Amino acid sequence: MKLLEKLARFRTPIEVEDRQLLAAFCNDLGLDPLGEIPMRVPVVMGGEIQRVRLVPRPGASALEITVTDGSASIVAIFLGRRTVPGMIPGRRLLLQGVALHDGERCLVYNPSYQLLSQ
Repeated sequence: MKLLEKLARFRTPIEVEDRQLLAAFCNDLGLDPLGEIPMRVPVVMGGEIQRVRLVPRPGASALEITVTDGSASIVAIFLGRRTVPGMIPGRRLLLQGVALHDGERCLVYNPSYQLLSQ
C-alpha cells in the first residue's frame, strides 16, 4: 500500500499538494475553512498570503492582501496603508476581524493580524 501512496503522490500536481498541505496546516490550528466562515460577526481566520497589492483610492491608498487557506481566499484591506511590515507572498498569518461579501469577493477591513513563523 505504501508504494501505491508514493506513486499517487508523484502523479498529484504540486499545486494540488500545496493546497492540501496548507488546508491541513489551517485545520491543525483549529480554523474554519475560509469558504465557511460566518459573515458580519467577529471571527479568527488564517492562511497564506497569496498576493499583495497597493490600490490607489481618493484621499488615501489601501493595501489589499489576498490570503488563501487552500480551499478559498479572503482579501484583507488595510485602509490608509501603503505597506505592512512582514506581509509578503508565502507568509502565513492569522487574521481577526469581521468578514463580509462584496460581490464575488470576501473582504475583511483593517483586521488585526499575527504573522506566523515560516
